[in-house]
Amino acid sequence: MDAVENWYLLQPGPGAPDYNMALGEALLESAPQIARPVIRFYSWTEPAATFGYAQRYDDVAVATRLRPLVRRTTGGGLVPHDADWTYSLVFPPQHYWYGLKAAESYRRLHEWISRAFGRLGVTTVVAPNSQKEFPGQCFVGHEKSDLLWHGKKIAGAAQRRARCGLLIQGSIQPPPVSLDRSRWEAAMCQEMAVRWEPLPDALAPGELALRLQVEKYSQASYNQKR
Repeated sequence: MDAVENWYLLQPGPGAPDYNMALGEALLESAPQIARPVIRFYSWTEPAATFGYAQRYDDVAVATRLRPLVRRTTGGGLVPHDADWTYSLVFPPQHYWYGLKAAESYRRLHEWISRAFGRLGVTTVVAPNSQKEFPGQCFVGHEKSDLLWHGKKIAGAAQRRARCGLLIQGSIQPPPVSLDRSRWEAAMCQEMAVRWEPLPDALAPGELALRLQVEKYSQASYNQKR
C-alpha cells in the first residue's frame, strides 16, 4: 500500500488584490523550503481583476471596469474577482506534479474540481475541446480542459513553472445554485487522497509577500509594463 502524502492547507481569508498576487509568488519562491504541495483558498477585500503576465495593460483596461487591475505572475487571460472563489496550488520541484506537462496538470486539476462539485450534487464536465471567440478573456468561451456547467465555463486556471516550483492560480465562477464556498473547499480536500496539515507559521513567507506587494504588485511600473 502506497504511503499517504502530506500536503499543506492555507486559508488566510480576504486579502488586498496586490497582496493576494504577492503571496502567490512568495509561496512559489519558497516551495523548495516548504518541500510539500500547498493549496491556498483565499478571497478579496475589494472587487478587482487580474490578468496574465504577457497581456497588454491597455487591452485589459478597456475590457473590464473592475479596478484595481493587477498583473499575475502566471499566464492566462483577464479574470474578474467580484464574485469568484479563488485558490492556488504550489508544488516543489521534487513533486511528481511539477514534472507533468501543462496540459496534463490542467486536466487533472479540473477533474479534481469536478469531483468536488459532484460530491456536492453539482454535475460539471471537463471540456473536451476549445470554443474561444474572444481570446484574452478567461471566462468568455472556453479552452480544452476548462470546467463547464451546462456548457458554460465556471473554472479556469493559469500556471507558472520555474526552477523553484510550479504555481497554479485558479478561479471558480460558482454556478447559480445554493452552494456554500466552505463546503466546496472541504470537498476539494476530501477528494484529494492526501493528509492535510495547516501550513506552519515558520514556513509561511509573509515577509517576502509583503515586500513583493510593496515593491512589485502595487506598482504601475509592473502592472502597466506592457
